[in-house]
Amino acid sequence: MNALTALEFERQALDAARFRMLADHVPAWIALYGATDHRCLFANRGYAEAFGLTQDSIVGKHFSEIVGSAAYEQVRLSVDALVRDHKTVVYERELRRPDGGVSFHEIHLIPQFDDAGVLLGSWVLVYDITRHRRSERLLRESEARLDKFMQATVEGILFHRDGRMTDVNPPLCALTGWSAEELIGQHVLAFVTDDELPKVREVMQQNQELRYETVIKHRDGSRIPVELIMRTVELDGEKLRMAVVRDIRDRLANEARIQHLAHHDGLTGLLNRAAFMDRMTLLMRRAERRGEMLALLFVDLDNFKRVNDSLGHLEGDQVLTTVSERLVGALRGSDLVGRFGGDEFVVLLTDLASRADIVVVLEALLSVVEVPVKADGRALSVTPSIGVAVYPDDGRQADELIQHADTAMYRAKARGRATYQFFEPALAETAYADLVLEAELAQGLTRNEFELFFQPQVDATTGQLSGAEALLRWRHPQRGLLSPDSFIFVAERHRLMLSLGEWVLREAATTARRWREKGLASGHGPMRIAVNLSRMQFHLEGFADTVERLLAETGARGQWLELELTERMLIDDIEHAPATLTQLRALGLTVSVDDFGTGYTSLAHLTELPLDKLKIDQSFVARLPDDVGAQAITRAIVQMAVGLGLTVTAEGVRSAAQWQLLAGWGCQQFQGELVGAPMPAAEFEAWVKAR
Repeated sequence: MNALTALEFERQALDAARFRMLADHVPAWIALYGATDHRCLFANRGYAEAFGLTQDSIVGKHFSEIVGSAAYEQVRLSVDALVRDHKTVVYERELRRPDGGVSFHEIHLIPQFDDAGVLLGSWVLVYDITRHRRSERLLRESEARLDKFMQATVEGILFHRDGRMTDVNPPLCALTGWSAEELIGQHVLAFVTDDELPKVREVMQQNQELRYETVIKHRDGSRIPVELIMRTVELDGEKLRMAVVRDIRDRLANEARIQHLAHHDGLTGLLNRAAFMDRMTLLMRRAERRGEMLALLFVDLDNFKRVNDSLGHLEGDQVLTTVSERLVGALRGSDLVGRFGGDEFVVLLTDLASRADIVVVLEALLSVVEVPVKADGRALSVTPSIGVAVYPDDGRQADELIQHADTAMYRAKARGRATYQFFEPALAETAYADLVLEAELAQGLTRNEFELFFQPQVDATTGQLSGAEALLRWRHPQRGLLSPDSFIFVAERHRLMLSLGEWVLREAATTARRWREKGLASGHGPMRIAVNLSRMQFHLEGFADTVERLLAETGARGQWLELELTERMLIDDIEHAPATLTQLRALGLTVSVDDFGTGYTSLAHLTELPLDKLKIDQSFVARLPDDVGAQAITRAIVQMAVGLGLTVTAEGVRSAAQWQLLAGWGCQQFQGELVGAPMPAAEFEAWVKAR
């Protein structure tokens, strides 16, 4: 070999080494096969090792020996195409690895020609594209999941590129009223309300991941408050902005309702106490700055409890709703109306020039509220009692003004109800005195300062003792012995009457039992103790059950007691009174109508009510025997009662002439100074023994 040939050989060997080194390090499998015999002429390390061979052992092997007969049959058509067409052929194959896994490969068959264009062989380049195929699969799965989510979610979703919508889901179309075809390609800002455009533009410029609230336009032009959740996503290698569009109309409506309920009465929709006080305070501050007059009206419905007791709370609620509507309708928009609870309403009048303006409003309120209300299919009359306190004359603080209006309202009730009363300083003194008296009454009950006096009742014919009326007295530590006229009104206003009334019943029952144990009642007929009931007691639900319990606890019998009720108490509860009276009489108690002739009981009511006795008011007896009118009325009452089978008792008998006249008309029992004055229990017992 000459020097040139050796040098050329060395150069070729170096080129071959460099080629092999390059082929071994490229990220592909490389092999060269002969064109006619399909035997391997060259393979890089990756190709050889992929089939479990070395670069030396693979050379000379037929293609089918290397890839296997099954694989050879699969790719043979591609090899034939290269040989036939002398063009590069590209195809993919899925290979199962020894570990059981699957790999994906892209195969390039590249023809090799000599200088004359004769096909010498084919290069095989194999690229592992497993990672790419898996990424594509994951992307397809992700896109499929996203598509399913967009179709299934109830919230609107849109994608946009630089503000132009590229995709939307059906819920967004339903929310806006536009079809997908109409939305895609449009700019998102075209669907934002004008007042919200600056905010949305700023958010789009920031390009942040965030959520915020805005308002979009429906196809019909209406406004839709929404919450937008903004995200940046990558789809098909492209970054897009995604917006989740959440309809928040229901949420905002609920929040508004909760806010409304926090400041308004749930039944009538009027301001509640807290909200009324807040706004009233603001209006008082304004009035102070401007030197204006305000008037606070405290409105309480008269005898509203009868409505609830007789018709039920649902009908009672309807009455309250109707009254509230009438109050609002009779006032100006600048006036404030609230409900403090139950049947208590408050009104704050503004823009007043004088007290005459207040009177005009008061007269209007009285007239509109007194109009009968439809309840349970009937017309029901409801009247208001209204107390008025004027700012700044009657108070400069909200609490003070309300307290004074409340005090005036109670004075209105005391004057006969269905009227109004302005606050006067003297009322405050009376209210304070009532407050002190209320506390003393409560203490008096716990300190046993109360006792019963007894006034005898006798038979008109024989003069024999037939019973006694129990009369309440209070031995006040400072004021001495007090009759009920000094404290009953306060007790009834503050519900102390319930405790006081139960004490009277219990004490009367205990005394009746004690007298029988002493033999005091023997030889004196029935010898019942009569007890006056308060309106609050009698109207209390389950009153007859309370009486039955007291009888059991004291060991007394119903036949030893008589319950006295006024005409007004019976008429106020005419629907339920018969049932209650029937229960009481079933316990053995006698039921009497006290002070008859001063109330409103009609003859028809007397025949409907289960009664035993009727007591003629002493105001009629006092004018006997000289007053002709008193004679006519009293005689008619006695004859009517006797005709109905009732026992008749005359109160306040002071003279023998009165006794003789009443007995002649048919009166069966007498009570008064001629018989005996009210006496403490011990004195009464001595009086009975002396007879």
